[in-house]
Amino acid sequence: MSALFQLLHDRYGSEQDVRVDGNAVLESLLGHRSVRAFLPDDLPAGTLETLIAAAQSAPSSSNLQAWSVVAVEDQARRYRFADWTGGQQHIRDAPLLLVWLADLSRLERLGTQLGEPVAGLDYLDSFLMGVIDAALAAQNVVTAAESLGLGTVYIGAIRNRIDQVAAELALPAKVAPVFGLVIGHPDPTRPAAIKPRLPQSAVLHREQYAVSEQQSAVDVYDVVMRRFYTAQGLPPQAWSAHSVARVRGPETLYGRDRLREQIEALGFFIDN
Repeated sequence: MSALFQLLHDRYGSEQDVRVDGNAVLESLLGHRSVRAFLPDDLPAGTLETLIAAAQSAPSSSNLQAWSVVAVEDQARRYRFADWTGGQQHIRDAPLLLVWLADLSRLERLGTQLGEPVAGLDYLDSFLMGVIDAALAAQNVVTAAESLGLGTVYIGAIRNRIDQVAAELALPAKVAPVFGLVIGHPDPTRPAAIKPRLPQSAVLHREQYAVSEQQSAVDVYDVVMRRFYTAQGLPPQAWSAHSVARVRGPETLYGRDRLREQIEALGFFIDN
């Protein structure tokens, strides 16, 4: 069995029709897994700077580069972030937390310096541009880190307490935390597994959006995920029920139901 065939099998929880030859890039991407068990070892010198170079190699809308990132290495600060995100131990254990930011402040300052209006920053699209640019840059870092033998896991719970995060990082106006990314050396005694994804028939549409195959794809996926959770020693549960429960109401958003008011408090105008 080829490495590509095995990775595709793990990614979808079943055999896949492989029609292309594998290569190192494909195998790295298909082998991605979220790591939540890290060794406390520091990253080699120059690793952070190399990862940021990879981040800056990602596409950027109109080359405006409307993102920034704060590297959090101080242990006490990482512990505070762990507390704010529900006690996620991997934030405490790993040596590096990157907090990714939608950053329109740089463009605003340039407008002031040049004596030019920047009213375009006060539209929803500009905020989305910063979020998208940050996400593209961060995913480049994930790929680069894994190529170096490191592990990563995203921290969406950064948005649970945006006001506290902004204060901790001394963010100026028009800079908003989007998500965190933990990076470190995976603990080899606690390896992470490849988590299966929805069948392609649920997410891949040709020419126009099609609903017809959605339910059958989800039904298949529920079976795959129950099998996966059982193999991981976790309570078997259907992805569909778990996912719907996650969006049941504001109480399941863990503070993110106040996201608009918190973002506006950081100097963004997103009603337009």
